[in-house]
Amino acid sequence: MPATTTEDFWIATDRGRLHVRHWYPAAGDPAAAPIVLFHDSLGCVELWRDFPEQLADATGRGVIAYDRLGFGQSDPHPGRLDAGFVGEEARDGFRFLREALRLDRFVAFGHSVGGGMAVACAAAWPDDCDALITESAQAFVEDRTLQGIRVAKLSFARPGQLDRLRKYHGDKAAWVLQAWTETWLAPDFAAWNLDEALRQVRCPLLVLHGDRDEFGSPRHPERIAALAAGPVAKHVWEGYGHVPHRENAAAVTALASSWLDTATAG
Repeated sequence: MPATTTEDFWIATDRGRLHVRHWYPAAGDPAAAPIVLFHDSLGCVELWRDFPEQLADATGRGVIAYDRLGFGQSDPHPGRLDAGFVGEEARDGFRFLREALRLDRFVAFGHSVGGGMAVACAAAWPDDCDALITESAQAFVEDRTLQGIRVAKLSFARPGQLDRLRKYHGDKAAWVLQAWTETWLAPDFAAWNLDEALRQVRCPLLVLHGDRDEFGSPRHPERIAALAAGPVAKHVWEGYGHVPHRENAAAVTALASSWLDTATAG
């Protein structure tokens, strides 16, 4: 018997359908707030791989991941991302997800730019977010981030490299890549940061980061931890890069599980 069961479905928004996957743990507290995963700039439900199942099994909580509009199996995005797209996800895709699933309470867990979106959601619904976990989240636009994006852009320009994205995003692959590179590299995005949203986060916060993250220095977890209004735990892994949950999923799930038990007790 599997440790978890899964269900795939689609929800309607005012701009198109979102693909959602829900992992249900075989054992756990059905009353516990589920964990909602927010993917990175090139990510989607499938690219979380088996991490959500491990997280559900370790925490005993349901885990929900969705493809943002324009990504994965969700409908194409009707336009371009603007400079406010990180904060707007709380009012757009996630708001529709909450309404469709009737999520009165939730735990937000975001990777990379998804970490910023998780922060925005915790800030938008401070009374409903039980806990927040950021992994490799960018809190501002840093030279290291931009350099990492420029290197990736050159890599994807090589023949056949875009096929890596087509495997997960289909005909939307070129849009996904452009939405990442051109939005972050645009001059009008240079002043973007999470400062205002972080000051509105009141729930317990776990900040995860690798000291070898090619898209963000340890200045990001420092800034996130310093500005959040609620209790904060910070963990910077030595030798880890941008995707700790892929480099050592067991370590991430174990830490997240033990922290959640303490942070949400009582």
